[in-house]
Amino acid sequence: MTRYSRQTVLPEIGERGQEQISKGKVAIIGLGGLGSVMSEGLARAGVGMLRVIDRDVVELSNLQRQALYHEGNVGMAKADVVKEKLQKINSEVEVDARVVEVSPNNVEGLIEDVDIVLDATDNMKTRFLLNDACVKNKVPWIFTAILGTYGMTMNIEPGEGPCLRCLLSVMPDPGSMETCATAGILFSLPRVLANIASTEAVKYLVDADLRPTLLTMDIWKNDYEQIDVARRDGCHCCGEGEYEYLDGDEDVTTELCGRDAVQVSPGERVDIELDKYQERYGAERVGRSLVKFSVDGYELTLFKDGRLIVEGTEDHKKALSVYSEYVGR
Repeated sequence: MTRYSRQTVLPEIGERGQEQISKGKVAIIGLGGLGSVMSEGLARAGVGMLRVIDRDVVELSNLQRQALYHEGNVGMAKADVVKEKLQKINSEVEVDARVVEVSPNNVEGLIEDVDIVLDATDNMKTRFLLNDACVKNKVPWIFTAILGTYGMTMNIEPGEGPCLRCLLSVMPDPGSMETCATAGILFSLPRVLANIASTEAVKYLVDADLRPTLLTMDIWKNDYEQIDVARRDGCHCCGEGEYEYLDGDEDVTTELCGRDAVQVSPGERVDIELDKYQERYGAERVGRSLVKFSVDGYELTLFKDGRLIVEGTEDHKKALSVYSEYVGR
């Protein structure tokens, strides 16, 4: 009995389909409630290469709904934890972990050599950026979003059908939408949506037809609906080939949802020597990708890619000041 025997017996997959899955390359952007479930499922399915990407660390509040993590992982980089867990689940799968902020400077490099991209992010700006990059480079991707008890997912195949901006022509204004910190997320919701999206990714790898509709659901009310979305005449992205989010500048500061914290980015590609900060500030090394230390009443998390999370303030100017003083860039 082989590892994948319960899959290969399915007429939808078979031996040939499993071979295609084993050669597949999938990028997962975000490793929270959606991405942690997606990565585990696709590793168990035998996808050949998984690129798992997340900027953040495991928080205690994540454990209510996010797979793969446990209490001992709190404070560790999510991508590093996921890589370690997936390699134990299936050593045949190549796991490429990236502890980075997805930005206009790096997004095309993150998706350039994969077959399909899974969106598991928690903010619209990254999704609009991802839409630009995937449409420009003709890389299929799957949009998935969850909040409260409600979620939605849509397959996007550049050149074949509508893109995200055909569904949402304008990005919502900051503060106009609720977040997970204000609206919450039911523990079961991300597992359902993540598995639906992951199944669509496997269907793509085995050359099956993808669902052509936007699927929405309220899991508490057991309401499910499929909505037809057409390509929009004059769509700036897939119609006019304008990639305003891809051409934009990287945000230097970002307020982190519900955490009384601001993330400061260097605005360029850097590789921080974390050992220096261990020596200079007595910082605690957490895995290969970050150190943590306390200064002036702030809890600081410094990543190898130069990002600093300043916990204890929502003041962007103060966070920049802390970054300048303690990181020195």
